[in-house]
Parts: sequence; C-alpha cells; structure tokens
Amino acid sequence: LYVFMFMLTTLVYSENKVVHEDFYLAGCSDTEKQFMYGMDGEEIYYADFKKGVQVDALPDFADHFSFPGVYDQALVDMQTCKANLAVSIKAYKNPQEKMDKPQTSIYAEDDVQLNVENTLICHVTGFFPPPVRVSWTKNNEALKEDSLSQNRPNDDGTYNIFSSLTFTPEEGDIYSCTVNHVALDQPQTKTWEVDVAVPSVGPAVFCGVGLSLGLLGVAAGTFF
Repeated sequence: LYVFMFMLTTLVYSENKVVHEDFYLAGCSDTEKQFMYGMDGEEIYYADFKKGVQVDALPDFADHFSFPGVYDQALVDMQTCKANLAVSIKAYKNPQEKMDKPQTSIYAEDDVQLNVENTLICHVTGFFPPPVRVSWTKNNEALKEDSLSQNRPNDDGTYNIFSSLTFTPEEGDIYSCTVNHVALDQPQTKTWEVDVAVPSVGPAVFCGVGLSLGLLGVAAGTFF
C-alpha cells in the first residue's frame, strides 16, 4: 500500500493574467518514501533521503531559490505519512491496489552525430502505484544511469518518471531501457539503435555528370 499527501495550489498573477500551478507531494510505503515540490508539472526541489539532503532540481539556466529547513520538514512529513499508512492498513485491511501498467519510450535528447556526446532519455508514464525500476544496457552489458527524476503526478492520477544516460554514439551500438513494475507480468524493454543516416550523393552526382556532359556537348558544337 502506498499513501500520498498531495496538495495543488493555483497561483494567478493578475497583472499579466498568467496562471501557474504549484504542487507538493509526499508519499510513502513500507519500503519507499518521496517528498517533492514543483510548479507547472516540473520539479523545483526534492528530498534525497539516502544522502540526507534537499536537492535543487532546477536546470542551471533557471533562477534558483532556497527554502531553509525543507529537508527537516520532509522528515516530519514522512513520520506523518508512515503513521497514516499504518492506520490505513489497519482500517482497510490492506486492500487490493488499483494498478496501471507503465508505457515506456526512449529517445535522444539532441540530434545524433557519431562520436558526439549526447543523452538518452527513457520516459516511463501512466503507471500506478510508484515506484518503477529502470535499468540500462549497451550491447547487452549493464550500465548505470546518470539521473532518475522523482515520480511526477499525471492529471489522471498515474505517475511518470525520466531516466537519463549520457552516451557517445557509435555506429551499430544498441541501447535498451528496461522497466520493472508490479503491474507488469514481465519487464518492459525498449531498445534504441545508433543509426545515423548519411545523406545520399546519388542525385547530386548524376546531376553533376549530366551538366558536365551537356557543357561538353556545347563545347563540341562550338569548336567543331
């Protein structure tokens, strides 16, 4: 059983009539816990309970801001969540959970060029309950992911997550992203193969040959 505390707030900036939604999410199970704050569907910060720190999830180009004491608040919320979990299990006798299978896609962040560093993204969405486990391979050899986002809520009550892997594409390499989730009968795997298309030179060559022959014919007619 997974218990969530979820709060959604709509902020309206009347001067420009811009609407933003910020959200707070805290969740726990017997083995998992999560605390995250975000806006407009994007993470702003989250608690890393393994390292015992608050993590700023904004990209480098964004305006960063801090909230002192957030990690301490996350610890308090996890205690509350665990207490609610125990009450819920006792009251509802550990009912069967609704389960939604994840849908997985894998793609490169930038246009692919051989021997130029890039990032592969594995996007997993539509699953419930969290968590999912994501693993990567290159040519059937296990790799370690560079980053894994927090579980982000979808509008339909399911969740999505992103896993990223930095790589340097070489012709013929095959990468795979494998997802494990309780709703799946077997792991779900998507593959991505380095396949950089080389522009065809055929039409240009034939056009050039045709033009050369044409000019040669004109020259022959002129001098003979």
